[in-house]
Amino acid sequence: MMKRIKQYMFMVIVAFFSISCSNFLDLKPDQKMAIPESLEHCELLLNDYTTMNTGYPTLGEIANDDYFLKTADWLSLSEFEEKQSYIWALDMINLNNQWQNSYKVVYLSNQILDVVRKQDPNLDAQKYSNVLGAAHFFRAFAFHQVATTFTLPYRESTAAQEMGIPLRLKPEMDYKSVRTSLKESYDQIISDYKVAIANLPISVALKGRPQKGTAYAGLARVYLEIQDYAQAYLYADSCLQLQYELLNYKELNASAGFPIARFNKEVLFPATGLYTPILSQYVARVDSNLYLEYGLHDYRKGLFFQPNDTDLGTYGFKGSYNNSDAQPFVGLTTSEVYLIRAESAVRIGKVNQALSDINMLLKNRIDANYFTAIVETNPERLLRIILAERRKELIFRGQRWSDLKRLNQDERFKKTLVRVIDGKEYRLEPNSLKYAHLIPELVISESGMPQNKR
Repeated sequence: MMKRIKQYMFMVIVAFFSISCSNFLDLKPDQKMAIPESLEHCELLLNDYTTMNTGYPTLGEIANDDYFLKTADWLSLSEFEEKQSYIWALDMINLNNQWQNSYKVVYLSNQILDVVRKQDPNLDAQKYSNVLGAAHFFRAFAFHQVATTFTLPYRESTAAQEMGIPLRLKPEMDYKSVRTSLKESYDQIISDYKVAIANLPISVALKGRPQKGTAYAGLARVYLEIQDYAQAYLYADSCLQLQYELLNYKELNASAGFPIARFNKEVLFPATGLYTPILSQYVARVDSNLYLEYGLHDYRKGLFFQPNDTDLGTYGFKGSYNNSDAQPFVGLTTSEVYLIRAESAVRIGKVNQALSDINMLLKNRIDANYFTAIVETNPERLLRIILAERRKELIFRGQRWSDLKRLNQDERFKKTLVRVIDGKEYRLEPNSLKYAHLIPELVISESGMPQNKR
């Protein structure tokens, strides 16, 4: 029976992936396409780690300031869009997978939700709830990855007028994609996460599947991005009530090629971006000023970075939470949630909680013989400390682009990014229209959606 189901689901996936990149959102589906019919079929789709947990957009990682390239390395890159994204000069994009992979997750989530609606919830209430919650989680996560990459920074005062993303909420493919407003987009992401919270179990056996704490963390991340710090605090707190463990970096082997284990106890939800050679530890040099921010007795300095033997004085990144190179981890971890709660706490006047959280993180990152607890109670100065630690902790973890978009709205933290290639300087000004990456051209031409402004 299981063999037959796997063959059946293989047909579903093959049929789905045979749809061309350009037609994915806007052509009618093959009427003969197999579709899932039971909760067991849905489980198989949810457990497809390669589709559901990998291949998310990396344009924000390419364009951020975690690293720099030497001219020779930039010139040697074969992918035109990656080269141009690095210097913020892209005027057209044909890398459809930067967009399409996330919408594959949306499509499968919608297929699953369509099946769930037709089931009797009383026949297997636990499985029904788990599948329902997981599908809403994956759809929320995928939508958020697209929104972070392809929309302008979220401002409460303008979100209802700014362009958001297409909200594909039905499994059918024979209708045009329409960009909703930015507010509608984030409202849907929040709604999906809340349904996930209500239905997911506290724990699951499979590493790639979300659980209740995972959905709390995802929602905390979203609320931080839209600067609703009170809600970010509440959902981060709810997550840490369920899952609070941190790695003690003292116990890791800094001499290992990739010292941080995949699926370690901090990982709430494993997810990775597309394989992106420009981000390889052998090409991307860690930002020099950022490297110097790590103290001598900070274990992250040895665990995150390796010296480049052929380019003395520069460093590559080896601290992947996916235990791999050039495929950035974009999932959720308890360490990120501690930072969300710490930042949100200080912003809403809970200074003692902020101090507790940042010190909890740092005592697991710094040699105990040299660790000195942070005691700063001035909210302004404490916020700067927490943001600096967030910057150091979450390097190459998929959060820097959204942090730049959010913090650039504050005069205290805005930053102009600078690249130099072959003696020529390129600049990305705060709040530039280029913080919304261009949508792939074939998606625009097939759907008729408006392209992001330039």
